[in-house]
Amino acid sequence: MNKSLLTFVLLGCTTASLAESVDKLTEQDGKLKISGYIQAQAQWGEPKAKLRVGEANSGNDAYNRWGIRRGHLKIEYKLGLTKSVFQLDMTEKKLGIKDAYFQIGSPWKKMNKSSLKFGLFNRPFGHEIAYSSSQRESPERSFIFPALFPHERGLGAMLTLQASDQLFLNMFKLEAGLFAGNGINPERDSRRDFIGHLTASDRIGDLLDWSIGASYYHGYVLQTTEHVYRMQGHGFVHYESEAYRGAFAIRRYWGLDGQFALSTPLGKTQLRAEYLWGDQPSTQKSHKSPDTSKVEQANMFIRPIAGGYAMLVQELGTLPLSLVAKYDWFDPNTSVADEQIGNGETTSADISQRTVGVGLLWHINNSLLMQAYADFNFNEVSSAVKGYEADRRDDVLTLRLQYKF
Repeated sequence: MNKSLLTFVLLGCTTASLAESVDKLTEQDGKLKISGYIQAQAQWGEPKAKLRVGEANSGNDAYNRWGIRRGHLKIEYKLGLTKSVFQLDMTEKKLGIKDAYFQIGSPWKKMNKSSLKFGLFNRPFGHEIAYSSSQRESPERSFIFPALFPHERGLGAMLTLQASDQLFLNMFKLEAGLFAGNGINPERDSRRDFIGHLTASDRIGDLLDWSIGASYYHGYVLQTTEHVYRMQGHGFVHYESEAYRGAFAIRRYWGLDGQFALSTPLGKTQLRAEYLWGDQPSTQKSHKSPDTSKVEQANMFIRPIAGGYAMLVQELGTLPLSLVAKYDWFDPNTSVADEQIGNGETTSADISQRTVGVGLLWHINNSLLMQAYADFNFNEVSSAVKGYEADRRDDVLTLRLQYKF
């Protein structure tokens, strides 16, 4: 028997054995659950648009791309009070880990919705970060979240406190954790970031569901030089001290979120909104949170930031259709605007972004969803910043077909 045939036989036997084991666990014990979804996507963009599938635009004309936006495979195993989750994201571009954690539930009946979680999972800040991409009515999260929370996930440990359904205190939920502060990448310092999210939710009659929450983030960013720049007036002011090198700048955010759903004969109406503000330590040319494992030599620029979104989702009666309207914005430097940008050490990293999105969802069946969505993007304009002398042509049209299993 040649090597190729032997490999094929061994692979077939292994696959058959694995499938048999999965069937036993799923059918007899109900401990193992396999789920996921695939998002096939076509996008059309103006010349400066950033599409989420395919390669970047290489010319000066409008362009289009096809690809797999997300291909998630989630494996969940429960045993008693414990649960473990492993989730992969597979597309034509990459194979990556989304989740890898285990969870220990509470042994006390009155607190049976409480747990301890360890590993790689969504950071508990606000609502949209943890809201699954298979359910979200817009193709992507609001612009502020990829900037402040790259990849959404983080390495850490989290405590969740929530009472059982029979108690009044069940309406309150507290999530609080310590995280490595470097997203999904390996930790690079000895500091831990704290994230907390407190929510209250309830139902009024059979028509209205509501939830409100408050979040707080307190983290650290390593300063690799003796130079620190802070906003004063409409420009950065330079501070220099050898004590800054090796010290940590404070990364601090506050957040408020609310979700409301009203059911009427016209269909369910949903309104969601979040507002974030705080201080963001980064570099001169980038307002994004550092998430690389490599320690780079760069001066520290600390910006006051703010942003958020408001979204309306309206079902169309008994039809399997929903209309979506969304406005989101991110101001990476609230101390400057328009023509002020480009002076006082400010750069394109200080330019704010706004997006108006409109879309239509077609729930074909429980597994299949069609989404058509248009993003109209706007930015601040400054003659002192190259490429931003006028509003950039970067609108995007997305057509997506999602299969969920």
